Amino acid sequence: MRHAQRGFTIIEILIVVAIIAILVAIALPSYRDYILRGKISEATSTLTDLRLRAEKFYGDNRTYVGFNTATPGTRYFTYACDDGAGGAVAANAFRCTATGVTSEGMNGFAYTINQSNVRTSTFTSLPGWNNSGTCWVTKKGESC
Repeated sequence: MRHAQRGFTIIEILIVVAIIAILVAIALPSYRDYILRGKISEATSTLTDLRLRAEKFYGDNRTYVGFNTATPGTRYFTYACDDGAGGAVAANAFRCTATGVTSEGMNGFAYTINQSNVRTSTFTSLPGWNNSGTCWVTKKGESC
């Protein structure tokens, strides 16, 4: 009596491996973009919060000088506020900038907002990302 062989042939295994490789090649870029959009939301929400706090401070004190620019709990971006020309926050003007942290994979990302709620996006050495002087670009290939 002859017993039937059990198992997979090498061709069957190679076909399965090829199918898995194709699926990974399709899914991985989408997953990376999804992760980036999540990290970018930290910058946009923190900048919005900074602007609201600055406006509240201005309403109470009639100046932006001295408003609290602390941004606790942030991880993917560093934040700085100035007068829009590189000096300290002025009495009637400010600009806050979120700059991507290199160690968190956000190198080249920069977002700004000012006292007039003008939002800008600047991407350095990031192919497919479109700079904007009027809005925050949060998705590769997106424009305002």
